[in-house]
Amino acid sequence: MVFAPDEPGEPDWAEAHSIAEIEELVRAGRTVAVTPATLAGDGSEAAELAAASICAWAGARVFRTTRPAQVRLAVEMTESLAGRRPPELTRRGLA
Repeated sequence: MVFAPDEPGEPDWAEAHSIAEIEELVRAGRTVAVTPATLAGDGSEAAELAAASICAWAGARVFRTTRPAQVRLAVEMTESLAGRRPPELTRRGLA
């Protein structure tokens, strides 16, 4: 799920501020929310998308961002690569 940074979250979501914290909360069975821009460091779009992908790989499920379309695409791609979501399109090349 991708939300704007100012939207209220659910009370059972756990906010994480590092990869180690994400992994720990996921192991505990919590729904993890992150703000990729705060983890990105320099604040560039590329850094935020990379942070969102890494957080998704670690198990975060809720993302707060000002770039929802781009973050959603990065998270969906990461979920497909991790094998937790089927790819949009598959092709099989036969030569």
